[in-house]
Amino acid sequence: MNFFPKSKSEVNFSLFDVTMAATLSAFRGPLDDLDQRGKIMAEYVWLGGAETSGGIDMRSKTMTLDSVPKSPDELRVWNYDGSSTGQAPGENSEVLIKPVAIFPDPFRRDPNIIVLCEAILPKTFAPIPTNTRRKAKEHFDKKPELVPWFGIEQEYTLMKADVPKPFGFPNGGGFPAPQGPYYCGAGHDSAIGRPVADTHYKACLYAGLKIAGINAEVMPGQWEYQIGPSVGIESGDHMWMSRYLMLRVCELMGVNVTFDPKPATGDWNGAGCHTNFSTKPMREDGGYKVIIDAVEKLGVKHMEHIKCYGEGNDRRLTGAHETAAIDKFSYGVANRGASIRIPTDTEAAQKGYFEDRRPASNMDPYVVTGKIFETTCL
Repeated sequence: MNFFPKSKSEVNFSLFDVTMAATLSAFRGPLDDLDQRGKIMAEYVWLGGAETSGGIDMRSKTMTLDSVPKSPDELRVWNYDGSSTGQAPGENSEVLIKPVAIFPDPFRRDPNIIVLCEAILPKTFAPIPTNTRRKAKEHFDKKPELVPWFGIEQEYTLMKADVPKPFGFPNGGGFPAPQGPYYCGAGHDSAIGRPVADTHYKACLYAGLKIAGINAEVMPGQWEYQIGPSVGIESGDHMWMSRYLMLRVCELMGVNVTFDPKPATGDWNGAGCHTNFSTKPMREDGGYKVIIDAVEKLGVKHMEHIKCYGEGNDRRLTGAHETAAIDKFSYGVANRGASIRIPTDTEAAQKGYFEDRRPASNMDPYVVTGKIFETTCL
């Protein structure tokens, strides 16, 4: 059932839509009161090699456990058919999934869990080509004393289930009202999709993710949530799990989501994944010089970073709509049209953090956080 059917105006939610969404956000399922007889359902989640929904590929399957594990090391290494996920040939299809993080399950709820895994080869236990986590962790493990903090701003666009259009865009052609009232807006015709954003927010909090907040974004149907501050590899782990929860929430509520960096052509903002970064020396007195040194190192390797900052980013980084041109590196204080923004309070305190505004909304957080750390710290 689609809980967000087309309204008569074909633009916004009707009161019925909002009521149903609010009801669904508290819905647990018809059999959730049944006794599990001491057993635990563990949803193993991993990154695939093709695409399932929203422009990314996340897969999962469930295992029954006898008790709740205290750490990922207590969990069994499982396997899956890699030939069905674009990660292995049919004649040698087995791929192992090794647990790396455990989260409470907001859908099945306590005592059930979601297990984030990395994909590895069955004999050597080496990471498969699409396992980007291993390399990022190796980077962070080289200098743990730097305590790298990341805060990632994930923008996404809610899409209608029946037509490939963002929420708020008329089905029959034409466009909604121009940008202006949607960013951090309130009201029936401005905050389009809030029930989905709020439900995802609560799911992340229940799962123990470091979600810092949410807000409606500049384009209708576009929202943002922030993950962090997280240290090192935890940032990528929490980002990927937050995306999985978003896919599950949209599945539950009968809508689609896209992480495409430019889901609507024309005079509409794109979607990014701005990445805020600092190290311990940057946060201490005198850290401003360390920040500037790091930013200038990023400038030297600008195009190298652009190549791994997400697919389709050339459609977003045009120099318009609060972006810098993709082929030009720049930085400045409070400048949202620059590649790197240094916050005003960071300049005033002469310590703090900076924001890399270049990553696209579909970027791989393991790749981006690892690359920033490698360029600026190693």
